[in-house]
Order: sequence, then structure tokens, then C-alpha cells
Amino acid sequence: MQHLMETRMSLQFCFLASGSSGNCTVVRTPGGVMLIDAGIGPRITAHRMRGTGVCISDISAICLTHLDRDHFNLNWLGFLIRRGIPIYCHRSRIGDLAQIAGDPAFARLLQPFGEAAFGPLPGLRCHGIDLAHDAEGSHGFVLEGFGCRAGFATDLGHVPGHLLERFEHLNLLALESNYDPEMQRVSDRPWFLKQRIMGGRGHLSNQQAFDAVQAILDRSQRHKRRLPDRIVLLHRSRQCNRPHLLRNLFERDARIAPRLILAEQDQRTDWIGTAIAEIGEQLLLGWG
Repeated sequence: MQHLMETRMSLQFCFLASGSSGNCTVVRTPGGVMLIDAGIGPRITAHRMRGTGVCISDISAICLTHLDRDHFNLNWLGFLIRRGIPIYCHRSRIGDLAQIAGDPAFARLLQPFGEAAFGPLPGLRCHGIDLAHDAEGSHGFVLEGFGCRAGFATDLGHVPGHLLERFEHLNLLALESNYDPEMQRVSDRPWFLKQRIMGGRGHLSNQQAFDAVQAILDRSQRHKRRLPDRIVLLHRSRQCNRPHLLRNLFERDARIAPRLILAEQDQRTDWIGTAIAEIGEQLLLGWG
């Protein structure tokens, strides 16, 4: 085997919060820093960023999956306006977001995205993925840049076939695994809420998420593509899920077990990087 010539870290993710009380992920690249969702306010965001090597003033863009309050906190408005930070939102919701904010200065910051790739940071391309969540829908992302690919999807409702295709050959996979069906059924939540969550336009169960991850890994191996270096589970329900249930299920697959990370509601993760190791002209691919 040839000697290792170079190892470099290109995309890094820090999951500051993930759950119904607020969702926020920092993406750090050689081209800058952005957030995926801003469902916790700027004060909490600044606190969670301490010790990461970046701070709230480094944020250059925000990409929104959708407009639920746990994904966009209106306390950000003043900060974003003062700093002129662009907010990327699907074109179908731009008018709704402008109306919610009610400030012309904020409306000028809005950047619509659609089917085409968009560039929230220099050297980074994002591709939106349509997802069925409630009446208005949500969007996942494939982030590509600096030789790496990451897939991010939460609030799915169900797993569409095109998501499995788009999430092949990733360095990092971040996917919602919201609830345990039995805990959901026996909870004291009202029936209409249970129906919303489990009815195909709400959230993914643990089993649905597990099946999706397995299908993504199967496709990648079948096509001789890389497997993700890390698999991060998002948006775990506090009332209707438990970490041990997720680990017991996902660690049944030997490909998933060493890659598994659970994002939390009340504490951030460490930086999770996507690394490329170059050996001559070949890439070291992370086969399971």
C-alpha cells in the first residue's frame, strides 16, 4: 500500500439542539459557518457554541428546513437584521416567513431555494429535498463541498424513495428518529396529536428510521459507494422515546453500531467531521 499523503477535514457539524423544544445545527467549512435551522434563540445558541472554536458572530447564513417554531425562533430577527445575515427558505414559504416576521428589513434577507442547488457559503452547494411534513411540508438537504457530502433530514412524515437515492454515497448521514410506536400509543397525548405524528406526515418512528438507514447503506454497498463515517439520529421525542431503545435497535446492524451518534435536546455534540484521506490518487473510502 502506498503511503498516506494527506488527511484533511472539510465539513464539520455540531448539533447544538435537536428535539421539539428547538433544533439547531452548526456547519463549519473552510468557506465559513452557517446554521441549519435556528429553533433555539441566539442567547442559547451563543451559550452552546462556547468551547467549539466558533461563536455566534461567525454565522454567515441560515438554512431552514421549515417554519415550525422549533426550527425557527423569532428571537433571531433583530440579530439577523443587524448583521444582514441571509436566510435560505424554500420558495413556497418565503411569503409566509416574511409575513410572520412583519419587518421589511428582514424580508430583504430572505433567499428562496427550489429544485436547483444553492450556495449559502463559498464552496458549499446545498440541494433541497422535498419532504411530507404537515400541510406545508419540510425540506432535507444534501450538502456538497470540499470533497465531501452530507445528508440531513428531519420532520419527514415518511421516507420517500427519492431520499434514499439522494442519500447514497455520504460522508455523514443525519436522520430523524422521533418516537417509539408503543410509547406513543400508550402516552397521555391527545389522539389527534398521535394521529398527526404517526399518520405519514408527522415524524419517523425508530423502526422507520432504522429501515431507512439500512436501505441507504444497502444501496451504497450494492453500488460500491462509500458508507457514512457517522450516522446521527435527530429529533428524539422526550416523552415517547429513549436512548436505550434507539441503541438496542440500531446497533443490531454491525455497520451502524460504530458510526452511531444520538443528538440531544439540551446539550451539543462535539464537532463531527467528514474527513477525506488521500492515498496517491486514490481516496480511502469508509466501507463498513
